[in-house]
Amino acid sequence: MPDLPSLLARREGTTLEFKRTVESPGRIAKTLAAFANTAGGTLVVGVDDDRTVRGVASEKDEVQKLESASDFWVDPPLLLRYEAVDVDERRVLIFRVEESSEKPHKARNERGEWEIYVRARDKSVPASKRMGHLLQKATESDANLLASPNVKTLLQALQKNDRITARQLAKLINVSEYRATKLLRDLTRQGVLLFLEKQSPKSYALRR
Repeated sequence: MPDLPSLLARREGTTLEFKRTVESPGRIAKTLAAFANTAGGTLVVGVDDDRTVRGVASEKDEVQKLESASDFWVDPPLLLRYEAVDVDERRVLIFRVEESSEKPHKARNERGEWEIYVRARDKSVPASKRMGHLLQKATESDANLLASPNVKTLLQALQKNDRITARQLAKLINVSEYRATKLLRDLTRQGVLLFLEKQSPKSYALRR
């Protein structure tokens, strides 16, 4: 598990989130499910969004809320690991969620309905219908494809933006434009993406 100083040196993102306190099991469940569905992640409790260490009022209360969230507000339930770290007599809790082999995990939305969540930069957001379908119905080869780091980065970008070009993807994942184009075409053939040939420049979007 990463040590606290290295976590505090980073900003919130796809695999890291800071919380002053856990407000409720229902709300934090979305973050836990999104971590498990994407690339895993670390939740640090007792630290503000600006990385100021505040500490928790009660370790027992925070752990109980997280355990309730992982056991009853995420389906299927998740196994959490955590450690407590003291900084100037302030206790910080570090929870680790591994990327799950049982994905997709669902959490309840504001309407009380079970929904699939993924990470998009520093947010936990509902998966698109297409991405949720892929997570649920993927064959082993499809699952391996979706689990590749480059595809994860691409899908997270398309959760944030409507479309992407080969040049943009090449820059995003640090590959040649040729390799980026090949990846986009492979995903289009598999029904993951839609080729927007009438756009200028030509671009790709998630198939809804």
